[in-house]
Amino acid sequence: MKSSVPRSLERICVCVPTYNEVGNLEMIVERIRAAVPQADVLVLDDNSPDGTGALADRLAATDPQVRVLHRAGKEGLGPAYLAGFRWAGERGYDAVVEIDADGSHQPEQLPSLLAAAEAGADVVIGSRWVPGGSVHNWPVHRRVLSVGANTYARIALGIPVHDATAGYRVYRLSALQQMDTDQVASQGYCFQVDLTLRALERGLRVVEVPVAFVEREVGTSKMDDAIVREAAVRVGVWALERRSRQLRERLGGLGRSGRWHHLEETP
Repeated sequence: MKSSVPRSLERICVCVPTYNEVGNLEMIVERIRAAVPQADVLVLDDNSPDGTGALADRLAATDPQVRVLHRAGKEGLGPAYLAGFRWAGERGYDAVVEIDADGSHQPEQLPSLLAAAEAGADVVIGSRWVPGGSVHNWPVHRRVLSVGANTYARIALGIPVHDATAGYRVYRLSALQQMDTDQVASQGYCFQVDLTLRALERGLRVVEVPVAFVEREVGTSKMDDAIVREAAVRVGVWALERRSRQLRERLGGLGRSGRWHHLEETP
């Protein structure tokens, strides 16, 4: 089912996954609440040993729009967000937001992403690599890795998304319900590519909105070699599956054109 008209977002859940983010959590929650006071904040803590979960509980005790979902242990970014999606779906939210706890995704830009969703997008990606997007305080090797990974995904999968690995997003719940998220097994940043591909394959409207990404100042990045390897392997497998499917369709006279016409960029 495809979107055709704008639909209002009355209930918004901002999902904030955390693991050892005690130095960042209070600041990011305050900024989210100031930027989108109508939204609820759901902290998804993976049993952080540094006390992040306890801090989240204290914030929730003083603000009824802050909630906490305590998870048994560190399972990765993908499973944390999937738990948040389920929580929001069970409570009737209209949209969920993905945002990092470290401040690299600036909450002050969230109204622009939500405006794109209000205008009818099913998935809104806060993109670093479209005109108007930018990255600040990143070393050269991180820039090369991100641009290379997104170029690889775009070419291998044949998708027109410039920042498929971006983790700053808005999803309509109605879109997630069409994307078979219960079948998602991706763990790290590959999770973002997985959901992008699922949205496009289902004909959902995907919009990229430029954002300024700022490297964290407190704590350490969760990026590691295992996350990079997972993304490289999974994207390669998906590319082979897609090419094989296309070949079967052509041989069967079922080829389709204009598959990815639901991708847009918002200046």
